[in-house]
Amino acid sequence: MKTSLRIALRVCASLLGASTLNLYAADSYPSRPIRLIIPFASGASNDIVARIIAPRLSDALGQSVVVDNRPGAGGVVGAELVAQAQPDGHTLLMGSPGPLIVNPLLLPKLSYAPTRDFAPVTLVSVVPTILLVNPNLPAKSVKELIGLARSKPGQLNYASAGTGSVPHLSAELFKLLAKIDLVHVPYKGSGPAITDLLGGQVSLFFDNMASALPYVKSGRLRGLAITTTKRSDQLPNLPTMIEAGVPGYESTSWNGLVMPAKTPKAVIDRFYSALAQVLQTPDVRERIVALGAEVSGITPAEFASFMEKETQKWARVVREANIKAE
Repeated sequence: MKTSLRIALRVCASLLGASTLNLYAADSYPSRPIRLIIPFASGASNDIVARIIAPRLSDALGQSVVVDNRPGAGGVVGAELVAQAQPDGHTLLMGSPGPLIVNPLLLPKLSYAPTRDFAPVTLVSVVPTILLVNPNLPAKSVKELIGLARSKPGQLNYASAGTGSVPHLSAELFKLLAKIDLVHVPYKGSGPAITDLLGGQVSLFFDNMASALPYVKSGRLRGLAITTTKRSDQLPNLPTMIEAGVPGYESTSWNGLVMPAKTPKAVIDRFYSALAQVLQTPDVRERIVALGAEVSGITPAEFASFMEKETQKWARVVREANIKAE
């Protein structure tokens, strides 16, 4: 038998073997309880969303789906645990921009790399943020804020929930696209940042919809724009940043599920199919929307593309703003 024919037969056998294994994995999956690793403490947005979907997933998959909080190092501890888990679909990470996008950009010696160590499953929910200003600031629109910032370069400041947080990157993207100079004032979380925004110690802050909504509706803070590419049903009169005069602007927080790399595609598809049905359940959607989020459920391929675009966008911001890990 010629060498080339032997090689061809071996390749075919290998492909058939992999295909058979893939189908077997899907047929027997799940064979034990599934863990949803949350890389933050109980009460974080991805923890709340995970606890909404977990019971319905248990019913759909016929196995317990357990929410397991593994906080530490800004999400690194939980992400590392999933990256090192067996690629059999029984361990997933409920990730967000921090562990899946920002940490790898700020921490070059990180033990995991998202594109190498994770297999995307789906984007579960998207959380819009709102550009908030103190009502005493003489800017009632984004254009007026940009004009004010340009007339006082380096004099207006903005709060963040910490270096590398979504509020921080959102403001730096605003600076980059609007070509303005603002001073960063980092806080240890959104709570202290909101307190000082209310008190007038800082001029503006990008906060998530759930937290910002009560302040905007009460008039205690002024919302200038929402950071998604479409308006929110909860604040239909609030323009998007693009509509408000900042072309190309989009910034959100989000929750998405990934499995360890090398998890069989059939297993990923089996889990995704069950989750997609859960996300269409009216009460699940209502509970997620009540958090100020939007339900997604895009395919694994679409989620992979989404994360690639997020990485490219924030890599540019980190580079041009010279953001360094603290």
